Amino acid sequence: MSKPTNIPTHAPTNMEKPADIGADATEMLSNWGRATTDYFGRLLKSYPTAPPKILEAVEYSLLAGGKRLRPALILESWRACSGGDAKYPAPAALAAAAAMELVHTFSLVHDDLPAMDDDDLRRGRPTNHKVFGEATAILAGDAMVAMAFDVLARNCPPLLVGPLVGELAHATGPAGMIGGQVIDMDGEHPPRNLHELQSLHRMKTGALLTASCRMGAIAAEADAENISRLDRYGRHLGLAFQIVDDLLDETATPEQMGKATKKDAERGKVTYPTLLGLEASRREAERNLAAALEAIVPLGAEGEGLRALAKFVVERRV
Repeated sequence: MSKPTNIPTHAPTNMEKPADIGADATEMLSNWGRATTDYFGRLLKSYPTAPPKILEAVEYSLLAGGKRLRPALILESWRACSGGDAKYPAPAALAAAAAMELVHTFSLVHDDLPAMDDDDLRRGRPTNHKVFGEATAILAGDAMVAMAFDVLARNCPPLLVGPLVGELAHATGPAGMIGGQVIDMDGEHPPRNLHELQSLHRMKTGALLTASCRMGAIAAEADAENISRLDRYGRHLGLAFQIVDDLLDETATPEQMGKATKKDAERGKVTYPTLLGLEASRREAERNLAAALEAIVPLGAEGEGLRALAKFVVERRV
């Protein structure tokens, strides 16, 4: 059996330059999203002996669009810690961005399964299990987890493989996203107060967002001080992101969101709006935004892209 080869790391042909410092978040997300999507196209071709059905199921969800926020956070964190003047992402930064999006997409495919959230729509299209069946959807999610770590192992300098793999594994596993999902599904022991709700979402949502910022800094071989700054930024950004998600689930339409809304309320789940109310939830999102921005003040102009992304997270309408 032939082994997969390293992913080519040349700059994508349709991305003439990275998003400029000072550009708005929409432009940055578009630029970095395009770079990540191009990378996935090359990645999928690097498994020539894989059954076509599993690659088709992976591709269906992986290339379905989305904001690509986590890859953008990795690439902007990398750039901020690289001095902001590098023309194209380093191979480790692009591999980290792809690995993170693979894990995030796996989580969405599994979350949509009947045993979990039982959703029919994701990003305006039928969910993976509706198209390929439950068994293939489970295996597609499993494949994406393996591919994520494969990408890091094959395409990062040896000294960075361990730290990057460790960050992603910890953020994904029982003390991170997966652990948070377990708590969220435990209907017998829902969060009882703001502290418990924040603890849940630091794991379920915030762990991957925080790891994105840390992995970008690690890919840039940043010092401990900058990694710590980006850790604080990511933790507050993660809480702000979840609060806004909860608000949108209450106030947006399924057409706007591309998926069912108000399902948390129907299931009796504790959310920020049910615990605090809409206005207090908005204030809490703004408080976390301010704390995230404060954490990266020392980055100066090089942190401008991260500032724009943080504001986007709180001001978004979908």
